[in-house]
Amino acid sequence: MELRQLGKSGLSVSRIGLGTMTWGRDTDEHEAAEQLRAFLDAGGNFIDTAAIYGDGDSERVLGGFLGSLVQRDEVLIASKAGISVSSGVRQVNNSRSNLLSDLDNSLARLGIEYLDLWQIHTWDSDVALEETLSALDYAVSSGKVRYVGLSNFAAWQLARAATLQNPLFGKANIVSAQSEYSLLNRQVEDELLPATAAVGTGFLAWSPIGRGVLTGKYRNGIPSDSRGASPHFSAFVAPYMNAKSRSIVDAVCVAADGLGYSPIEVALSWVRDSPGVSSAIVGARTGAQLRGILTVEEVLLPDQVRDALNEISA
Repeated sequence: MELRQLGKSGLSVSRIGLGTMTWGRDTDEHEAAEQLRAFLDAGGNFIDTAAIYGDGDSERVLGGFLGSLVQRDEVLIASKAGISVSSGVRQVNNSRSNLLSDLDNSLARLGIEYLDLWQIHTWDSDVALEETLSALDYAVSSGKVRYVGLSNFAAWQLARAATLQNPLFGKANIVSAQSEYSLLNRQVEDELLPATAAVGTGFLAWSPIGRGVLTGKYRNGIPSDSRGASPHFSAFVAPYMNAKSRSIVDAVCVAADGLGYSPIEVALSWVRDSPGVSSAIVGARTGAQLRGILTVEEVLLPDQVRDALNEISA
């Protein structure tokens, strides 16, 4: 699998990343192991998790594979901090104390000494950005983290953080921004992608298959074994179950039929090869699903098809 430089950092990440949001909850250890094997066999090296995923179970499952299925130095592990759930209520806390506590807990669950990439999971309007960024500085200077990034930040928030974290002043440089990007959600093209180019960060795209909707599986209803039918993910999928999304999904399916590809391959390759994208992070429930996704490495969309998809999804 092709590797790409993450912004101007020294990290080279596989252009498809392995997302682990379902690990330990909807994806058991056996299926997670199958996914990891398939990803490594395809040449992938970038694995994305978070403290909040499965209330820590995602990190615990991944940590159980390090040293057995894969050696620590053969993969790049990224995690995120700052979001928790208490009594069913989502809470954001980017205080220095909370972030560093999340970091220590993530390292303990993973059973490792450092993260390759540590990301603030989302913006917190209640905590001064300078305090949040001080946690990044400590994480890097202490050796617990090699590189730092931001997730789900708006363009102005990224620009402000990147400006404050000028490495000329001994600050931990922001090397990446992660946000949702797919044919069903192109909002990052307006400001965030231009901002990443301006400040020199890489861009990591999450949910490049439109939360699973671009697979085409929902064209005739909601399959009982899909995320749309899951109590954990039904609300996550719901925003893309509308007429506009259906027209885009139909276009993807038509393109896939004409090219002899699957809808997943068409939708994912569109994101992967869009300007400014360092890696497109994919998640799957089973090993078989992930193997089907990883065939995208052999796919290159013709310019005419890309242009048509750009127009209908604009």
